Amino acid sequence: MRNRVKILDAGFLLVLLSVASLLAFEIDIFQSADLVSPQEKTIELDEVFVLSTLVMCGMLFYTWRRARQHKRENIERLAAEAEVMNLALQDPLTGLPNRRQFDGALRAALRTVPTAPEAHAIFMLDLNGFKKVNDIHGHPIGDQVLIHVGARLLRAARASDLVARLGGDEFAILASNIAGAEGATSIALRVIESLSAPIVVDGIRHQVGAAIGVAISPQDGITAEELMRKSDVALYRAKAERKSAVRFYEERMDISLHERDELERALLSGLERGEFVLKFQPSRAADDRIVGFEALPRWRHPRHGEIEPERFLPVAEELGVLAELSEGLLRDACKAASTWPRDVRLSFNLPRALLGDASFGLRILATLAESGVTPHRLDLEIDEGALIRDTEAAQALLGPLRSAGVSIVADNFGTGYSDLQNLNRLKLDGIKIDRSFIAAMTHDRQAAVIVKALIGIGQGLDLVVAADGVENAAQRAVLAAQGCFNGQGELHGDGLDADAAMALFSGEAQLVG
Repeated sequence: MRNRVKILDAGFLLVLLSVASLLAFEIDIFQSADLVSPQEKTIELDEVFVLSTLVMCGMLFYTWRRARQHKRENIERLAAEAEVMNLALQDPLTGLPNRRQFDGALRAALRTVPTAPEAHAIFMLDLNGFKKVNDIHGHPIGDQVLIHVGARLLRAARASDLVARLGGDEFAILASNIAGAEGATSIALRVIESLSAPIVVDGIRHQVGAAIGVAISPQDGITAEELMRKSDVALYRAKAERKSAVRFYEERMDISLHERDELERALLSGLERGEFVLKFQPSRAADDRIVGFEALPRWRHPRHGEIEPERFLPVAEELGVLAELSEGLLRDACKAASTWPRDVRLSFNLPRALLGDASFGLRILATLAESGVTPHRLDLEIDEGALIRDTEAAQALLGPLRSAGVSIVADNFGTGYSDLQNLNRLKLDGIKIDRSFIAAMTHDRQAAVIVKALIGIGQGLDLVVAADGVENAAQRAVLAAQGCFNGQGELHGDGLDADAAMALFSGEAQLVG
């Protein structure tokens, strides 16, 4: 474009000079050709002056044109650079600063160390429930939700705070010169409060919350990298709450995080090496007869020894191998149960995370068929709280299992605040009273009343009632007096390996699947 303009200007000058020369030649030569001598036919001094003036005017015009074009180009270049810088520092969806701008602002803030009790605080936020919005309603609706979230965060933060979107459903807030941990707490609570009301998009209400991790400078660090890492560690702990929560960085979090990382790396190799085993805890009737075994998973870690399922099952869930691990453990449990007497039942705990996997029910039935254990001998135990929170998912998974003959038992009963309507909808076959009530009932009147009421509910609904954590004869006697005759715990025997469990039936007749 610039070359085309230059050629146009040069052509204009050339035509102007040509016309001027032709005009001078026409006036002095053609109009006076018969009156002057050949020597007088040359261009006179005044004509040279006129031509020079025209040339200078043409050059001045050309310079003016070039200067104006250069100014226009500078304006366009500065505007383009500003737009590029804006795009480089701003999130295009929400209009909030992006990660690059947030990092720059954080480094700039940390150049000044605040005077105690003031501090700088970094808030790392991750939305709860946002994935569900995207999965069900699509990304365009999800984008609208993110825009609303950004606007609410701006209202919750102070005018001097920097609110940024780091990507996806991750946001961050930089609050400079706040009143220490108290000031940071105030901001975090305002953020949670701002997100508590549903976000309405196209007439649909979307409920989202936020997990918030907080790191404070200079207490937790004085470099951007250190503070970002520590606020991420705190965020990791907040996300474990599965609801809106705030967690401040603590030194022990680093230790837990490193231990968790080690478990994640060791779990996959442990799965391949067969380090996950089962212990079988007997359940006994009032006459001390063994009526069943509960399969208790354990991880025989080569360095840390025996690890309880409460520690490794959440890790397996995050790694995406929980279904594979549970299916393998169920296969081992069924293999052992196939050698027991036909009237001895197998209890197996279904992790809460698998409650939403309807296909896992079919895999349970396939494993039973493969082992030769009939479905009527399996008690599938599920945490009562999980059953109540995910009633619809539970019905989809458990319906085919119940139809095949598998019994569904609410584990840790009494801790999930069930109501009779939910119990009726779930069509349970049994309940197992939580061990915390059993431990307290002989010395705590309120606990004893609760146990009596739970037994009454179970009997009223024609459910099999069992007690967990029976440790002594006094507890056993109280339970029997109220009509609960099945129990497991220290009094009835500890967890045994498959061979030791089988040895309990020495002399029993007819060992069949």
